[in-house]
Amino acid sequence: MSRITEAFKKHPALITYITAGDPTLAATEQLIYGLEKAGADIIELGIPFSDPLADGPVIQASHQRALKNNVSIASVLGLMSKIRKNTFIPICFMLSFNLIVQYGEEAFYQDCSNAGVDGVIIPDLPPEACEVRGGMYNVDTIFLVAPTSSEERIKLAVNNSKGFVYLIMVKGITGARKGTAGNYRELIQKVKSFSNLPVAVGFGISTPQQARELSKTADGVIVGSAIVELVGKKQFKKALALVAGFRRALNVK
Repeated sequence: MSRITEAFKKHPALITYITAGDPTLAATEQLIYGLEKAGADIIELGIPFSDPLADGPVIQASHQRALKNNVSIASVLGLMSKIRKNTFIPICFMLSFNLIVQYGEEAFYQDCSNAGVDGVIIPDLPPEACEVRGGMYNVDTIFLVAPTSSEERIKLAVNNSKGFVYLIMVKGITGARKGTAGNYRELIQKVKSFSNLPVAVGFGISTPQQARELSKTADGVIVGSAIVELVGKKQFKKALALVAGFRRALNVK
């Protein structure tokens, strides 16, 4: 059983996103330790890309800041090797398939495995597009499902995913929103009807109250832009306090 699978066993999983290298790789390392202490169960590390898919202005800006620091897959893998001496919290890379192609797909998964990366989320890789190699190296590949996904696409995504299924709650790009999709329960139940994998929901979750409501149906919630915005302002303590607030909300019976 992978560390990602284990993370969903105790309680609704809190998955937090930050961009690797924003503001620096050294800061990212300390944030990972802080996020774990604040109650995160899984951490998504965004690998910066010049044209991030589906990301709103907050995360786009974080990618640009990281790129100015010359952050790359190789440098984040180096950071991972350092992090794994101190923590075994599940960590997933979130990145464009173009970056994987440039790196070399076989080498990428092998190096992820060696560095202790638990999973990979590739927003621009359709589940039917190509063979997924992560399983050969014990790296979970997690596909995304959108509100507009057909039943055929949902089946392909859940059948090819390992670890969990990433359900996008809203149409459009990432970013904090005041409310959740009105039909979110139906969306979650639809995805669950095709798979026994945990379903984690993301895009637009910005308050502990939203997370608590979603966790009544979903197995986990993903929080990104609300954290990244504070990190971008170097308000690290506020970012970690926000995560702790999400954890408390999800722990309410």
